[in-house]
Amino acid sequence: MGEPVTVIEKSASVPGFLRFETNRSLTGMGHERYRKGDVIRRQRPPDQLAERMFETGQVDEVHVYGQAITLKLSSGASSDGLKEIIEDLYTYYRPGVAVPTPESFAAET
Repeated sequence: MGEPVTVIEKSASVPGFLRFETNRSLTGMGHERYRKGDVIRRQRPPDQLAERMFETGQVDEVHVYGQAITLKLSSGASSDGLKEIIEDLYTYYRPGVAVPTPESFAAET
């Protein structure tokens, strides 16, 4: 369940940076900036994206504005797998994850 995000990787004018454009806005009109080591307290889409990027060990900084994502790569890191993380941002049910049923929701109340 969920919808894959369409992602286009663009070249960045500064070495060590990557730029991606998506088919949906992740922040509205606000800028969101994250640095490796920052405590991310919220769970909005840009927050989750930043957490997932940092978990790879390939990214030092994440900037999200609307549907544009700019990443500063860690020294010696590559872009391998980063586009796929963005594409899967809204995919909630993956193989092996049980899909909730109406009965499972009733059992929780």
